[in-house]
Amino acid sequence: MSEQTLITVIIPVYNIMEYLPRCVHSVTAQTYKNLQIILVDDGSTDGTSQLCDKLAKEDYRIQVYHKKNGGSSSARNAGLLLREGAYVGFVDSDDYIEPDMYEKLYNGMKESGACIAQAGRDEIDEQGNRLPDICVPPEKTTLYSNTDFLRELLLHKGDCSFCTKLFRSELFEERSFPEGKLNEDFRLLVQMLTEGAEILSLPDRCYHVFYRQGSNSRKKDKNEFSRVFADSVDNADDVAENVEKYFPELREVSFRFGIFQRLEYLLHIPIPQMRRDNVFYMNVVRYLRKNWWKGMKNPVLTKKNKVYHTLFALAPRTIRVVHKRLKRL
Repeated sequence: MSEQTLITVIIPVYNIMEYLPRCVHSVTAQTYKNLQIILVDDGSTDGTSQLCDKLAKEDYRIQVYHKKNGGSSSARNAGLLLREGAYVGFVDSDDYIEPDMYEKLYNGMKESGACIAQAGRDEIDEQGNRLPDICVPPEKTTLYSNTDFLRELLLHKGDCSFCTKLFRSELFEERSFPEGKLNEDFRLLVQMLTEGAEILSLPDRCYHVFYRQGSNSRKKDKNEFSRVFADSVDNADDVAENVEKYFPELREVSFRFGIFQRLEYLLHIPIPQMRRDNVFYMNVVRYLRKNWWKGMKNPVLTKKNKVYHTLFALAPRTIRVVHKRLKRL
């Protein structure tokens, strides 16, 4: 093990007693043994803090850092400050990984020279059922240029999750996760792509996302509106600026992404919040109206996208009411 390069694995932890042992044990069971495993306890209040300390006694590679609650990005950033590895990976505390994930990612990076490698993933619900794929891995190992991978992300084909990936540690030298935001992985990954990062994508589904109701954007109450949809609109504006500066050949794809994210926002915002005094909502509607003709000419938007664009630009609240009634039928 002393001959292996050190990999740091950062696991943000908050009130997750039931699932944390499965997550941590899936990391300690890796065939790649030279690991620094950092559990960042983000101010847990249910006994998870004590569980972290107990798990650390089981394996000398585990370190625990306790901090005040600040959210997932804050916890990841705290873990990054403690990293010692030449490579860095992340695992969410309710998920788990295959025993050979880091060995495959590391070997792939060494062979290809890529500074980022990612594995495939699947999603499992609380009953153990596999859910439809959000991201489909390639049929064979593929090395993406930064431009090609960004195109995949903007077309909603690529995986922006940091948890499925292994990174060269130097990528985080002057970067951190944006705190107070959801969908934070997308924004930070785009920053890395602007500096030429290539990504090696493996076909193996090594990362298992546990779809747990009530975690982050997964709410049980249908009247709740996750901040992730507004943050996704902000991400679309941020990536549009980066595309204009670094990837002008992706302008039409980036515009499509911005329209799509706004349509997603309007399809999920609770109808009572669709009011004229809701500044963010009104800005989304104005954008669709201002850019309607540009959207109709965009070759990347589908006919369905253009129909929704037209309808939501004309009468967003009315369309949502009708849409809700049709779903009931």
